[in-house]
Amino acid sequence: MFDAARIKEHADIIGADGVHVGTVDGVEGDRIKLTKRDSGEGSHAGHHHFIPLALVADIENGRVRLSANADVAVTFEEEQGGASTE
Repeated sequence: MFDAARIKEHADIIGADGVHVGTVDGVEGDRIKLTKRDSGEGSHAGHHHFIPLALVADIENGRVRLSANADVAVTFEEEQGGASTE
């Protein structure tokens, strides 16, 4: 298990496939808070989304690498209150 304190603000979050998923705004509890600019479009724009820390595989060169590919990881994103974005 990694130390969540190693996750730094503004670090890139990438999937296991190396594809950009988002940018860290901070860590809150057991979730990584994404910056608002990575929140998507339409009804998802303008507010924060979160990714569970359980998806983090490692911190590599300051980047957060997830255990899932980017297209799968985004299906785990949650809204502020914990609801799925899917």
